[in-house]
This record gives sequence, C-alpha cells and structure tokens, in this order.
Amino acid sequence: MTEQFVRGHSLFVRRYFTEREYFANLAKKQTPRALYIGCSDSRVVPELLTSSGPGDLFVLRNIANYVPTLDHPDASVGAAIDFAVAHLGVPDIIICGHTGCGGVKAALDDLVGIGPQTPSLREWLEGLLPAAATAKAAGRSPEETFRTAVEENVLLALENLLTYPSVRARLDDGTVRLHGWVYDIGSLTLSVFDPDREAFVASAASQPAG
Repeated sequence: MTEQFVRGHSLFVRRYFTEREYFANLAKKQTPRALYIGCSDSRVVPELLTSSGPGDLFVLRNIANYVPTLDHPDASVGAAIDFAVAHLGVPDIIICGHTGCGGVKAALDDLVGIGPQTPSLREWLEGLLPAAATAKAAGRSPEETFRTAVEENVLLALENLLTYPSVRARLDDGTVRLHGWVYDIGSLTLSVFDPDREAFVASAASQPAG
C-alpha cells in the first residue's frame, strides 16, 4: 500500500534534481516565513493551498487545528509553538480551520459517538466544546452553525495562543503577527479574519482570475 508513496518520492527527487544546491543549503538551517497551525484532515494540505515549498512553513497539524491553553497536559502543541516563535523567530502565526471539519462537527454533536474506545480523541475534542456552544447559541441554520463553529474554533485558538509566554513576548514587542483563516474545501475560497469588522472576509487574493 505504501509503494505509491515511495514512487512519489522518486518523482519528487527527479522534479527537484536541479535544485540540489537549494536543498543543500536548506539542510543547514531553516528560516520559515510562518508557523502554520492547521487540521490533520487529508483534504487540507498547507503547502498545496498556499503554493509554498520546502522551508517556507513550519507546520503544526492536529485534529481540528486546536490550540490548547498553556496548562493543557499535552505539551506537544506548546512545544511546536515555542520552537517556532522563540527559536526560529517566525514573523507570522496562521491558524487555519476548514469547512466540513469532523472534529468541529463532533463538538457540535456534544461528542456523541466518541466513546471510551477512543479516550485520547474525546479528551482532545472536549477543548472544542466552548467554540461549538458559542456557535449554537447564535441560533442559525445547521449549515450556518457549522460554519460559525469552524470560525469560532479558529478564534478560540488565537485566544489560547496568548497564554504562551513566547507568543506574548513577541506580540508585546511587535515582532509577530497572528492570523485566523478558514479554508472552504469545496469552493477553494480562503477567508481571513478582519479584526476591524470582527468577521471572516473572503480574501480577494484567493479568488480565481477572470
């Protein structure tokens, strides 16, 4: 089953053969332009949807692009944040949610069906319940509520980022910027949170030409 990926690596080597010098330099040091925190969903590929190459993004992916607070028992997310912010000095942090997110939907359904056989998944998704509750309280249609919950989950992640001293220090000295995105898998549209409007707005740059 994995043979296709091995063959894919051969294609990768042939495709980038002429850029060996670039990769040789990349092997010595990484200076990514952003920390990208997104969902593990196989349909959402950060480098693909941003047309980025090796070395451009420091990527952290997990179920439902969730960022827990600093005191969460799982330190893996915080470790990646600290490394990217304090050691690599990324100038931007992007939280990218997406439509049709299974983790967000599970939170909207109050984790029904997430049973004792998957305790780690249940514990993780409990962190999304506040965002789901905010979306349901708006009293919109099921489709609008789902979209709102995805957006609220991104905003919750941005808020939780502020509990990390490494992020707070860089924000205080103005050397890092935070961004909230929602990617629509079906339409390929990227919406960006506008603090002035307090809303996610479709990016004109993400619209197809013509």
